[in-house]
Amino acid sequence: MPGRTLHADADRPRALARLGAALAQCHVAGPKTNLAFLEALALHPAVVEGRIDTGYLDRHLEEFVTGIGVLPHPLLVAACTAFVLRQQQEERRSALAGADPHSPWHALDGWRLHGRAGRHLRLQDGGQDHRATAAGDRGDWHIEVDGTASVVSAARLADGVLELRIDGQGRRLAVRFDGDALELHDGHRRRTLRLLPAERGEGRGEAGGDGRVLAPMPGRIVLVKADAGQAVAAGAELLVMEAMKMELTVRAPRDGVVSELRAMAGDFVEADTVLAIVADAVATDAAATGVVSSVERA
Repeated sequence: MPGRTLHADADRPRALARLGAALAQCHVAGPKTNLAFLEALALHPAVVEGRIDTGYLDRHLEEFVTGIGVLPHPLLVAACTAFVLRQQQEERRSALAGADPHSPWHALDGWRLHGRAGRHLRLQDGGQDHRATAAGDRGDWHIEVDGTASVVSAARLADGVLELRIDGQGRRLAVRFDGDALELHDGHRRRTLRLLPAERGEGRGEAGGDGRVLAPMPGRIVLVKADAGQAVAAGAELLVMEAMKMELTVRAPRDGVVSELRAMAGDFVEADTVLAIVADAVATDAAATGVVSSVERA
């Protein structure tokens, strides 16, 4: 269901700032929305300065989608912290409901003779999977995400707000949980991350390196410009989709070969739907060589 919010102020920048602040307070549980895109749009310099035109989004979509898609390391650390703090809160509630709530076996600090045991997490952020390890207790943690470590101190999760210090820098973020999904907002951007079960996320290769092409928002595919098996360069036009009464071009994320096309003209797709897969050209050539060699040996 579409919604509308209107804001006025003394000038365009102030009105857009109020709009951005209002969008930051919005939360829709369940279905995917384009709130993150709308926030990026409202605060983009071209919009604030009045330089945007009807074709700007089609020409510069990456300025909006790429900004949404790349989550800085500190925010990934904050997301991990929010998940482990919620886990500890749930574990404490469970212990208090037991027959012996003060049993030392209910200790949640991961103590071991050789050091604290770590909690392993798999986080899914749009089309990227991240692996993390968190060791610590209560407000103090050592968290490593995708091989990069950070020290978290004075972390506190209460009333939908996460306060913490990451490598000495204080941060305050709004957090909302919906099952295994976490919506994180730092005042500038929002991101929904999902906590994957331990058995998922294995064998997927490096985060964001699988060549999947995702729908940037809900919409309808109006044109497919590439064919399966076609070699493409990074930035090549693959599909055109219609969303929010605009046509958006979806481009190849890297050089390679279109190994799969999963969308056709006329399809309605949700945000983050896999539209195509661009396989690495070297890997594709190696696989083809292997097949030819096998045939020759046969």
